[in-house]
Amino acid sequence: MKRKRMILTAGPKRSRNEVKYVTDAVKNGWNFHHSDYINRFEESFAHFVGTKYALSMPTGTSALHLALHLFGVNPGDEVIIPDMTYIACANVIHYLGAKPVLVDIDRTTWSIDATRLEKYITKRTKAIMPVHLYGNAANMKDIIRIARKYGLPVLEDACEGLGCELYGKQLGSFGDAAAFSFQGAKLLAIGEGGMYVTDNRSWYERALSLVDHGVSFTKQFWANDIGYMYPMSNIQAALGLARLEDIKDNIQRKRQIFNWYKEGLQGVPGIELNPDQSNLRSSYWMSSILVSHTCKYSRDQIRTLLKKSHIDTRPFFYPISIFNIYKGPKIRNMISYDISLRGINLPSGVMLKKSEVQYVIRVIKSILAS
Repeated sequence: MKRKRMILTAGPKRSRNEVKYVTDAVKNGWNFHHSDYINRFEESFAHFVGTKYALSMPTGTSALHLALHLFGVNPGDEVIIPDMTYIACANVIHYLGAKPVLVDIDRTTWSIDATRLEKYITKRTKAIMPVHLYGNAANMKDIIRIARKYGLPVLEDACEGLGCELYGKQLGSFGDAAAFSFQGAKLLAIGEGGMYVTDNRSWYERALSLVDHGVSFTKQFWANDIGYMYPMSNIQAALGLARLEDIKDNIQRKRQIFNWYKEGLQGVPGIELNPDQSNLRSSYWMSSILVSHTCKYSRDQIRTLLKKSHIDTRPFFYPISIFNIYKGPKIRNMISYDISLRGINLPSGVMLKKSEVQYVIRVIKSILAS
């Protein structure tokens, strides 16, 4: 039976203490208490990820920007990123006057193909930025090994990787720094927000000033550097802290949702699910399918048919090299183009019921059988 209400791709779960914490921040989080929840959120987040320092930010994009700034990325430098990723990854590099160097992705990780990485490293390369997409993990072991060989820092874009464990460690704890996002569709959703994490004390201490216009901590209103306006509010942090307290439950919910999809769609001709990665315990931020080349429907046709049945979906991110806004010769990274244009993110919100997932499965099977 066709549903009357749309099944959405994402959506948060109310946490146990969010009303309590946010109300307290609204009533009492001012003057001498203006950073109470910010401090608690940052400390708890660093502990969860397994890094020494965490600094809350207004967005994941601002966290990426700050991290590259602290790496010393300047005009004329190059930063290596995967071609298939969100446009923000390329934009933050351009903010600093540098150039994004686009490497094709690996079919198993959906991130930088480590076997291709070295040939893109030049004298201008300043950093490597692997991106963890849709609950998959970049090949951090080989990427770190190559980065160390050339003396390059690694920035993990873990905006979609929160809660994933690779080799028993949380994503975001492998590189020299990492960025996370708390945008409304993410695992830890607070509407907007981000987090910068690192083990490097000097970067962290400098970041504390840069996020507040580069001001001095010893002389009021004195500026030591050209900084940014990159704070998170105490109220946002109160919500973030509350939802971080429940994150293990939400990870388990995400994993259960993916397992429902896997049980119902395994072996269905015309599609394949998120790739299995050895040594990865995924949080499955997005349960996803790839439409095969032999399927009689295209990715976009399937999305249209799903929408008619009130099932919301998202297409995969486009390759950065497809956009005209990035000048220069087009780079045809074949795997990035192949996977990008066949990928669909299915409804994956933590509040999904089994009956809703089963409905999505039935509709997909019906489309592919028609």
